[in-house]
Amino acid sequence: MPTPFRTTRRVEFADTDLAGIMHFANFFRYMESAEVEFLRSLGLSVRLGWEGQELGFPRVSASCDYKKPARFEDLLEITVRIVKIGAKSITYGFEFFCDESLLAHGQISSVCCTILPNREIASLEIPAGLRKILEHASR
Repeated sequence: MPTPFRTTRRVEFADTDLAGIMHFANFFRYMESAEVEFLRSLGLSVRLGWEGQELGFPRVSASCDYKKPARFEDLLEITVRIVKIGAKSITYGFEFFCDESLLAHGQISSVCCTILPNREIASLEIPAGLRKILEHASR
């Protein structure tokens, strides 16, 4: 299994409830942030121009399982892995750690779409050059 991409993020006061525990929905925001950082490290984005087309990767599925709470001012380490690359989709896996303790793990699946001039979207196969970059990152 390849070494995962790693990034960190500190839990901010605005991300917590009155008990100082990070609200469950913020794990999804942090996953998206980690995904963007991962793609940026590859010279990519969730929205990019590719071979004359404007591409986007809207989410079609997201899940998160919680083991322990994240708390205000915790420094979280978030790992990102490519779990699966389909013909049109990509699934990322995420793990959240604090002081090497697993707090949560989740997944996000996105579909490659072209953004049409009228701002509609249409799914398409992941272009070969882009697929090659993603497959290399998943090894």
